[in-house]
Amino acid sequence: MDFLAGLHPKVVHFPIALLLTYVLCELIGFIFKKIFFSKTAHLLLFLGVIGAIAAVLTGNQAFSTFHNWNTASRELFSHHQTYANLTVWYFSGLLVLKTFFVLKKKSNKAFEYFIILLALFGCFLIYQTSYYGGDLVKKFGVGTELRIDNPKMND
Repeated sequence: MDFLAGLHPKVVHFPIALLLTYVLCELIGFIFKKIFFSKTAHLLLFLGVIGAIAAVLTGNQAFSTFHNWNTASRELFSHHQTYANLTVWYFSGLLVLKTFFVLKKKSNKAFEYFIILLALFGCFLIYQTSYYGGDLVKKFGVGTELRIDNPKMND
């Protein structure tokens, strides 16, 4: 399963880009009243959720392959994992909500404002997840060749 763990640093950037671009398209669609951007936003949200699920699965595998956990790194990972799970569930819920209203053709100004506010809050969750994940890499070398548990470094 080391293969999946090695995919995490590669996979994780796709949902970040897709979900942030989703928010941008949602805003553009709202401001300029362009249905193309609203439909594109919906597709990006779907792809971003799929990518986020893949990132969480590979991240959990990466956690199991890193053996040099101490109190500080475990706490940092706990924060990262909490925000990653919140992000996946949050955007999944947003996808269900948006899909429901699209299928029911119940869109109105209040709903659009509400979706944009939810999407913007989702950016905060992405930021927090990325912040703690970045610290795991910078401070502890998780997911890099510079890990303390790397046998090559112990020579």
